Amino acid sequence: MRRIALLLAALVTPACLVVCTIPVAGYANGEAAEIFGGKLPRGYRDWKLISVAREEGDLDDVRAVLGNDVAIKAYRQGKLSFPDGAIIARLAWSYLPSEENNRVFGHPQSFVAGPPKNGVQFMVKDSKKYASTGGWGFAQFNDGKPVGEGALKSCFPCHAEIKTRDLIFTHYAP
Repeated sequence: MRRIALLLAALVTPACLVVCTIPVAGYANGEAAEIFGGKLPRGYRDWKLISVAREEGDLDDVRAVLGNDVAIKAYRQGKLSFPDGAIIARLAWSYLPSEENNRVFGHPQSFVAGPPKNGVQFMVKDSKKYASTGGWGFAQFNDGKPVGEGALKSCFPCHAEIKTRDLIFTHYAP
C-alpha cells in the first residue's frame, strides 16, 4: 500500500507542477495580470507591429499599434472577434517636421516622431471579465504609472461605435 502511495505521489506531483505553471486564461506570461495590477507588461515594446497611424485634431500624434502573440495570430487569420488573451498596445508621439531631413530634400516633406504623448494604452480581451465593455478591458500608463479609472471612462463609448470590428480601430498592415 505504501508503494502505491509513493508511486501515485511521484506521478501526480509533476502533473500538478505543469498545471500550476500554465498561464491563466490564455494570457502569456501573466501579461493581463500585470496590466491590471498596475504594471506595464514585460517586453511589450518587443511585440509585433500591427500598424502605424497618424491622428489629427485633438490627438495630433503619430502612433504605433503593437500586439501580443494572441492578437497577432487573430489579425493574421482575419478573425473579426479577437480571442481572450489578445492584448493590443498603442504608443504615441508628437508629430514633428524634420528640419534636418527637409534641408536635405530641399523642401518640407519629412515628419518624425517627437516626444511621447498620451501615455501607453492597452486593450485586453477577456470576454467574461469585461462583458460590460464588449469583452475588452482598457488601461493607460503615463510615465509608467497607471491612470485612474476615471481617465478610462471615455475608452469604451468611443470603441463601441465600431462593434463590427470587435471594437478595434486598427486594421492589420501585413
